[in-house]
Amino acid sequence: MLEDREYMPFSGDMPHWPTRLLGGMDITIASRNQVAEGFISHALFHRDLDVRPFYSSSANGQVLTMCDGDKDLHEEFSKADQIVADGMPMVLYSKIFGLSLPERVATTDLYHDVAKRAEKEGLSFFLLGGEENINALAVENTKKLYPDLKIAGRRNGYFNQKDEEDIIALINDVEPDFLWVGMGVPREQYFISRNLEKLNNVGVIKTSGGLFDFLSQKRSRAPVWMQKIGFEWVYRALLEPRRLGYRYLKTNPKALCLLFRQS
Repeated sequence: MLEDREYMPFSGDMPHWPTRLLGGMDITIASRNQVAEGFISHALFHRDLDVRPFYSSSANGQVLTMCDGDKDLHEEFSKADQIVADGMPMVLYSKIFGLSLPERVATTDLYHDVAKRAEKEGLSFFLLGGEENINALAVENTKKLYPDLKIAGRRNGYFNQKDEEDIIALINDVEPDFLWVGMGVPREQYFISRNLEKLNNVGVIKTSGGLFDFLSQKRSRAPVWMQKIGFEWVYRALLEPRRLGYRYLKTNPKALCLLFRQS
């Protein structure tokens, strides 16, 4: 693997993120370590600036398929400052065709990469999304793993659009360096898009999908060997065949076609 500086050159204090077109979306070319380090740089840079936060999202086969069939959703994703690859097929395709994508950047792993660094830097988290008990357990387990990490606040994801003004005020009031938004696609994208310019006391926003389910231990990760060969989706489909089995059977073949057609 190339050294970090070859993938992520810095301009002053801020990283520059090169991209490649994969499946019709501009995907950031960076390793997990580079993304985590970049998050810390962005969080420190944004402190006390009163500007909109750095916005990072993720794409996998399901997202590629959804965006191909929904131009409005594709436009929502394009508003992110960064889209990282959270799908092994994208990484494998990239390696076969020399597109330089070094590895999968799964949010469930990235969260811990950032937490370790944030704990040392005195940076804070806010967790938004999930059911009340899931959100509370995610925070509780985070505190156990990272006792010196500052948790600025938390809020479950069960609210209406009319409640957003109060939620934005709450988040801005506690000034978190990182806002993790776990509401699932596409709700989290639309929520962030509506409120991105208002969250001026936040450093970095990261869409998080089902992250809180894993942090709370409601759901388990696939064995590492399955993750490495790109079969985590098989593990999840076996655990939740009704919810995920049909979804993967429908989206995975189309995602592969998109990778070959729009990359």
